[in-house]
Amino acid sequence: MSQEPNAFGALKGLRMLELGQLIAGPFCGQLMADHGTEVIKVEAPDREDPMRKWGQAAAVWWPVVSRNKKCITLNLRVPEGQAIVKELVKDCDFVLENFRPGTMEKWGLGYEDLKKINPRIIMIRVSGYGQSGPDSKKAGYGSIGEAMGGMRNLAGDPANPPSRVGLSIGDSLAATYATLGALLALRHRDVTGEGQVVDSAIFESVLAMMESVVPEYTQAGHIRERTGSILPNIAPSNAYPTTDGDILIGANQDSVYGRLCEAMGRPELATDERYVNHHARGLHQEELDNIIADWTRTMSAAEVLALMDEYGVPAGKIFKAPDMMEDPHFKARKSIVKVEHPEFENLYMQDVSPKLSKTPGKIKWAGPTEMGQHNQEIYSGLLGKSDDELTSLKESGVI
Repeated sequence: MSQEPNAFGALKGLRMLELGQLIAGPFCGQLMADHGTEVIKVEAPDREDPMRKWGQAAAVWWPVVSRNKKCITLNLRVPEGQAIVKELVKDCDFVLENFRPGTMEKWGLGYEDLKKINPRIIMIRVSGYGQSGPDSKKAGYGSIGEAMGGMRNLAGDPANPPSRVGLSIGDSLAATYATLGALLALRHRDVTGEGQVVDSAIFESVLAMMESVVPEYTQAGHIRERTGSILPNIAPSNAYPTTDGDILIGANQDSVYGRLCEAMGRPELATDERYVNHHARGLHQEELDNIIADWTRTMSAAEVLALMDEYGVPAGKIFKAPDMMEDPHFKARKSIVKVEHPEFENLYMQDVSPKLSKTPGKIKWAGPTEMGQHNQEIYSGLLGKSDDELTSLKESGVI
């Protein structure tokens, strides 16, 4: 258990050793660190995590995905580095890795090896295809998992090839399910005292979000396809034009639809047999959307949204970053916060989610700027290694 001073959050007192790089594993580490787990992230001495350079501007993705973490350098490919991992595992609750399955076993760091050192260890394994099955050893990226899990086929306009959502959603879903699995395993350990393996596959994490896609096929022979900005037979729920940009309106529930008709000054549409209930509106979805669009395009977005608020109809702008920064609701909930950083003067990022009333998470610091920034603290403070030992390990390329 971690004895870190100034501990916070629901997961304080826990320690994680984070191995691997990019997103699918490290985002799990970020989520755990957000709520107080002491996360020790390992980078190879001779090459930094690619996330230090990724992002559309100024490499500011790294401070988000590595926030609250401590960074050390360690060569996992040599016996000396593997021996240090085993030393660290004695004092850890979790080991998180997202290498190709079999890599940790090749290094003598598989679960069977680590549980001999610490039977309470929870090993969180994130990969493209999972730890078993004929595809498990294949290279797996988030985009491939999104395709295999069914999401890519449903994303985008039906007139175009399958699209992506503009985010690494497959990686992030796998990391989120890995976090859920870690907490479930922690609960089991609390009861039994034993650790276990959390096996989070990208394709299965995507599959888990696919709603009724599979039973629609097995029961009714229906194969769901891309439908653009709508869900078939769910109407009205779409993006609608205004004089200064599109907005979203969701009024597919009967009572809400009736309020939309009142707001439009068209109460007769609520009792029109073509639109009178959910089923009827689904059958006449396109023509109903056209009626609503003809109305919204005569006003500004602000005017339409004001009417929607007045009549209790769910609606909203399609936000971009500038909208988020200026929105009063974001500000009131502190959904976006400024984080101090030695290099970036205006570093804002999403705050910790979810919000807990008794044990809130927080961002204590942005991701460490230097590789091996916490080598001294971890190797000397936690493992008790002398300065001479650290010098020798550094000169030999182990750390």
